[in-house]
Amino acid sequence: MKKLALLATALAMISSSAMAADMAVKAVKAPPPAPFDPWDVAFGAGIMSDYIFRGVTQSNHNPSVTAYFEPRYNVNKDLQLYIGTSTESISFANRAAAEVDVYGGIRPTFGAFAFDIGVWGYLYPGGTCYFGAPTDTAGKLLSPECAANALLNGNVMKKDVSFFEVYGKATWTINDNWAFTINEYYSPNFLNTGAWGNYSSIIGKYTAPSTVFGTSGVGMYVSGEFGRQWLGTSDSFYGVPAFPNGIKYADYNTWNIGIGFTYKVFTLDLRYSDTDLSKGNCSAFTSDFTAGGTTNVTPINPGGTGSNWCGAAGIAKLSVDLTAMSNLK
Repeated sequence: MKKLALLATALAMISSSAMAADMAVKAVKAPPPAPFDPWDVAFGAGIMSDYIFRGVTQSNHNPSVTAYFEPRYNVNKDLQLYIGTSTESISFANRAAAEVDVYGGIRPTFGAFAFDIGVWGYLYPGGTCYFGAPTDTAGKLLSPECAANALLNGNVMKKDVSFFEVYGKATWTINDNWAFTINEYYSPNFLNTGAWGNYSSIIGKYTAPSTVFGTSGVGMYVSGEFGRQWLGTSDSFYGVPAFPNGIKYADYNTWNIGIGFTYKVFTLDLRYSDTDLSKGNCSAFTSDFTAGGTTNVTPINPGGTGSNWCGAAGIAKLSVDLTAMSNLK
């Protein structure tokens, strides 16, 4: 009987321990998943030694500052809607000193492929008409402001050169190191010249392993782009005696290659940029107020002025980029 009593007691203790253990496991529940917040905001700023846009300086090869603000709405993990604005300091022939961009679009993702489709508006406030004659080459009367101003080298530029583009981008991320992007931009009135513009390019980017600099937290990438800018025929404001109703701008190729270093929210990008646009055709395209000489004659530039705004350039850019969800929590 004593043995039976001892056995019963042991079984009761084991049963009680098992129940207690089971109760303890059931008492500790996993926390509920965090609610999905679809809203986010990206913003940042930068300073660069030269503001180069498709191989052409927008800042007369001088330093430029930039900043942007981009609210985003994530419909789900594979679909994002966004709008944004950015500003850059520039130096144009019409004396506009700032570029203000307004844009918006959609970014769907399908596995390793990410797309970006939208509209981008380029605004250039503060411009002044530079021409220096009462009429353009087609005999159209110019405003008093145009007639009162002239560039010494004979180049001309409208007061308002604002325009918009529609664009599409496709990025293929092969792995953690390699990605390739195809870009396509189109404007029916590039820089308000009257000429249509189409820009296509391909970008390749190699991102080094995160351990390339040990445990320092410094990352590195190498990237390059090759693009081609096609352009149509301007209106008569930019005409020359041989083409009084407008000039057919020269198409050109542009390319850049560079290396970048990242640390937390900071990026230092060092880049080389160039084009195959001649100095004469560059002067006609940009209306460069610093262009000079008479030997760079082309059909659309009979005066022969030459511009270095489209030539080789080196750019150093230091930027900071943040998102509210990742950096401000």
